[in-house]
Amino acid sequence: MVKKIVQEGLEAVEKQLRDIVKSDVDVLQDAGLHIIRSGGKRLRPQLGILAYLAAGGQDVARVIPMSAAIEMVHTATLVHDDINDHSMTRRGQITVHARWGRTFALLAGDYLFTKVYELMAPYPSEYNVIMADATTKLVEGETLQAAAAKAGNMDRETYKTIISRKTASLFEAAARMGAMLADAGEEMIEALAIYAYNLGLTFQIVDDILDIVGDPDTLGKPVGTDIAQNRGVMATQNGGLAVQEAVAEMEDDPIARMMANLRESGALEIARMQAEETAVRARNALTSLPPSPARTEMENLIEMVLDRQN
Repeated sequence: MVKKIVQEGLEAVEKQLRDIVKSDVDVLQDAGLHIIRSGGKRLRPQLGILAYLAAGGQDVARVIPMSAAIEMVHTATLVHDDINDHSMTRRGQITVHARWGRTFALLAGDYLFTKVYELMAPYPSEYNVIMADATTKLVEGETLQAAAAKAGNMDRETYKTIISRKTASLFEAAARMGAMLADAGEEMIEALAIYAYNLGLTFQIVDDILDIVGDPDTLGKPVGTDIAQNRGVMATQNGGLAVQEAVAEMEDDPIARMMANLRESGALEIARMQAEETAVRARNALTSLPPSPARTEMENLIEMVLDRQN
């Protein structure tokens, strides 16, 4: 029953995402629909819905605009990320900047961000404060990542700070607001927020592992981008600047060689252990919640994130 409710909720989110990007400026609407229709895991809105249900919420319609807003933030960042990374594919589709050009892609990303205001407008101020805090942290995390990559000092503490802001903050906000909309008590709200925060960390670490060992066709995007640009968990295992120096010294296909070296170095095993540690923290956070089908689905999400191949 819960799976059906969540699925119906995600379908409502999908409709809201498509409807909200309508514009009489064709390029904004077309580019927005292009990235939205390309799909995605929709993990963030799923977290909002599941947290609401786990906290005893009955009317899923209450969380749909918020869940759509969370996903819209994420979608907007993808448009801008692809420009920064010079990526030509995303989710198996051509990227917005590759199709419409850099200028229109920047504007399309900005347009998607502005639509978040519209989606959040019906909610009280405390929800908008949470959203503003999460989006601020997201941009701070992306900026710290770019600065660390440029300076070649991607150590473990820097990496943890980056992923906690650029990824985990939005996961946490989705669950926190979902629980609040169910009128949950403070203890339950915090438990769900801690769960989602650690799930976000797990998700990003696994994502960075897949950047090394993933199949580009399965992922729907190129692999090796993060490590080539001295970003991600693998950069922390290889001395930051040393990665850049290694790339400069390699001939033929330097990224392929570097990725092969990483696979043999044990760095992947270390990263996998880190992902499993954050997954344990996510599981532990759920133990304070009463058993329910929604809690079971949240537990299943942890395994899905750990085992995912795309």
